[in-house]
Amino acid sequence: MFVSDAPASRQRIVARAEASILHADLDSFYASVEQRDNPRLRGKPVIVGGGVVLAASYEAKAFGVRTPMNGGQARRLCPHAIVVPPRMSAYAEASKAVFEVFHDTTPLVEGVSIDEAFLDVGGLRRIAGEPIGIAERLRGQVREQVGLPISVGIARTKFLAKVASAVAKPDGLRFVAPDAELDFLHPLPIERLWGVGEVTARTLHDHGITRVGQLADLGESPLRALLGAGAARHLYALSWARDPRRVETGVRRRSIGAQRALGRQPHPPDEIEAYLHGLTDRLGRRLRAADRICRTLVLRMRFGDFTRATRSHTLPEATDHTETLLCAARSLLSAAMPAIQERGLTLIGLAFTNLADADPCQLSLPFEARATNTLDATLDDLRHRFGSAAITRAALLGRGEGLSVPLLPD
Repeated sequence: MFVSDAPASRQRIVARAEASILHADLDSFYASVEQRDNPRLRGKPVIVGGGVVLAASYEAKAFGVRTPMNGGQARRLCPHAIVVPPRMSAYAEASKAVFEVFHDTTPLVEGVSIDEAFLDVGGLRRIAGEPIGIAERLRGQVREQVGLPISVGIARTKFLAKVASAVAKPDGLRFVAPDAELDFLHPLPIERLWGVGEVTARTLHDHGITRVGQLADLGESPLRALLGAGAARHLYALSWARDPRRVETGVRRRSIGAQRALGRQPHPPDEIEAYLHGLTDRLGRRLRAADRICRTLVLRMRFGDFTRATRSHTLPEATDHTETLLCAARSLLSAAMPAIQERGLTLIGLAFTNLADADPCQLSLPFEARATNTLDATLDDLRHRFGSAAITRAALLGRGEGLSVPLLPD
């Protein structure tokens, strides 16, 4: 249906008239799993990860501990915190169990990450009742079957449902009725809007805009002068609770990435390059396992002064060949090395974007099918059979692969 409060050329489609989209988000996921599995940690401030905070329990967050804070800073803020090493396999198993509850609730599940998802329950009223009742049962099932707290937001749109779940944390439920959307949204800080990061928030704050309602009252044209046409259109629509996107299933990710925290100590160029080799190997393996190919690489860096920078390169044609990807990644690192040597490096990350399905793909001359007996395929098979550390580059001996964060299936 169309609403009539906009010119004909800018009519917008309202996704639904009722609040029936759920955003379910596990609370402090890694830390909650640790507290679940170790009774002595319950009710205590828990930090997962040593050098960098991967997760913090709400007891630790009360002292200002946040992700991804430096571990030393976190321990200064909360000296009595209990620091535990991450157990990625345990988190992956917990995520799988939670998503089984989601899929038992409704077939329309859109995973966002391993600890959150959107669920559409709009068609379940006759067989399962009202959305609030469905959400309450879902929370109870996750608590009973998986042993974890989860917060759920219910709204007419995906954006409002996600905001509602954040407001409901920890371990809460928030329903936003269609006729109360703006009363709920407008008093919130502008940082609640998707797309408002540190730079955008600073720009808006400098012009006296700190609440969503102030941004909505400003209007799209003045906002365009501050942020540009695209950002203004996006944020102004959200400020009036306009978000017609549906819950979609089977959506493949548009990028994959991995990163490694390095600490504050100096790192010679060959060590940094070795870590880049490891990230490329890991991402290449994931790329091939998902039958995807990549055309663009993005190098992400966090310097010693905690500023960040990215560098990207687009290949002439998409590929999953490790050496081709590594060559491009090394050229990006080489170009960034002067800045790294001047400012130091505390984190290096790599992302593959511009992804496409590997088959079918355009064959290059000579027309030959993709080989299956390549070095990449052999190494992938060895690592699959004997573990990711079974074979590694000589440059990474003694340095390890770094943490591999569990992900949703692609």
